Amino acid sequence: MNFIKSRKSLFFTLLITVIATQTLYSQSKGGGGESAVPFLLIAPNARADGMGEAGAALSDDGSASYWNPGGLAFEKFQEVSITHSNWLPQFHLADLFYEYFAYSGYMEDWGGTVSGSIIYLNLGEFNRRGENNEDLGTFKAYEFAVTGGYATKVMDNLGLGMNLRFIYSALDPQKSQNQAKGVGSSVSFDVGALWKTSHLDIPYVGDIEDRFSVGLNLSNLGPKITYIQRKQADPLPTNLRLGLGFQVVKSEFNNVTALVDFSRMLVRRYAADSIGVDDKGVPQYSDPRVDDLPKSLFSAWGSGGLKKVTIAGGLEYWYGQPKLFALRWGYFYEHPDFGNRKFMTFGAGIRYDIYGFDFSYLSAIEENHPLSETLRFSLLIRFGDGESTE
Repeated sequence: MNFIKSRKSLFFTLLITVIATQTLYSQSKGGGGESAVPFLLIAPNARADGMGEAGAALSDDGSASYWNPGGLAFEKFQEVSITHSNWLPQFHLADLFYEYFAYSGYMEDWGGTVSGSIIYLNLGEFNRRGENNEDLGTFKAYEFAVTGGYATKVMDNLGLGMNLRFIYSALDPQKSQNQAKGVGSSVSFDVGALWKTSHLDIPYVGDIEDRFSVGLNLSNLGPKITYIQRKQADPLPTNLRLGLGFQVVKSEFNNVTALVDFSRMLVRRYAADSIGVDDKGVPQYSDPRVDDLPKSLFSAWGSGGLKKVTIAGGLEYWYGQPKLFALRWGYFYEHPDFGNRKFMTFGAGIRYDIYGFDFSYLSAIEENHPLSETLRFSLLIRFGDGESTE
C-alpha cells in the first residue's frame, strides 16, 4: 500500500486509528487491532465523556443517537449538539481534531423522534515518499460518518430506536504510481432500547418510582470495509453496550445520577496461519481470517470472553430548577490483557435558557498515555415547546 511508504504516514495513521479503539495497548500485549474505522467508538459529547464514557441509560439529549437511539423516544423537544476536541493532545499537532454535529427532533405526526449526526475525524497532512525516497507530495487523511435515525415508544416506559449510517475512510485518498487508493466506505445500522421504571418495588427498599433505567445498544452492524483488496477487508467495530442508571438523589434543586456501562466489541479475528517459506526462505502466512456477521456476534465471545468487556461508570450532579449547572466524574476500566486502558474523567455543564455548554477532561492513570489531558467541549441548543419525558 503506497500510503504507508512514508514513515510519518505509517506512524500517525496507524497510531491514531489504533488508539481510538482499544488497540494501542492490545498490540503491546499481543492482541492486535480488531476492526477498521475505530473513530466510530470515540465518545462524541462532553457530558457522557465526563462520566467515564457512560451514557446508554441516560440518553436524553441530542447525542442519544450515539449512546442509545432508543432514548430518543422519550424526547419531546428539538436539540442541536456540537462537539469539538483536539485529538491526541500529547503530540501537540493542531491538524488532529474531532468534530461531532447532531440533531434530534420530536415529530408528532410521525409518532416519534428523528435524528441525524455527522462525525468527522481529521488525521492531518502527510508526506508521501516513493520507492527511492523521492518526494511525491502530500496528502490529507480523514474519516467521516453520516447517520440518520428514528425512535418511538412501544410502551409508556420502553423506547426503541434505529440508526442507518454511511461511513467513509480516506487514509490515502490519492492514487499514485499505479497503486490503489487507501480509501474505503461502508454502511451500518444500530438498534437500541431504553426502559425506564415508573414504579418498581424492591424488597427492604420500597418503591423507587421512576429513578431506574436500563439501556441496550448494538451498534455498527454492517459489511466489512475494503481499502485495497477485498480478501483483506476489515470488519466494522460492532459493539454491544449495556447501561444501568439510577437517580440516587431526587429533589427540587439537587439531583444525583449514577451510571455504569458495560461494553463489548463483537469482532472475531483469527491469527494468520503459517503456510511455509518461499524460494528465498522467507516465511509466508495466510491472510488473517475474520468472521462475518451474524456469526461474529456469537463467535467473538470465544476470544477473551468477559475479559474484553470494558466498564465505564460515573456520577452526575445537577443543581437548580430548572437545571442550572452540573458537576461530573467518571472512571473507565479495561482488562490488562486486552488493552489495559484506565482513566478518570471530570466534567461540568451549565444551562441557560435554550443554551447549554458542557466540558470534560480526561486524566490517564498510566504515564504518557496519548489521550491524557484530552479536552472536549460541547454546545447544545434546545428549542420547542415540549419537555423531556424522563
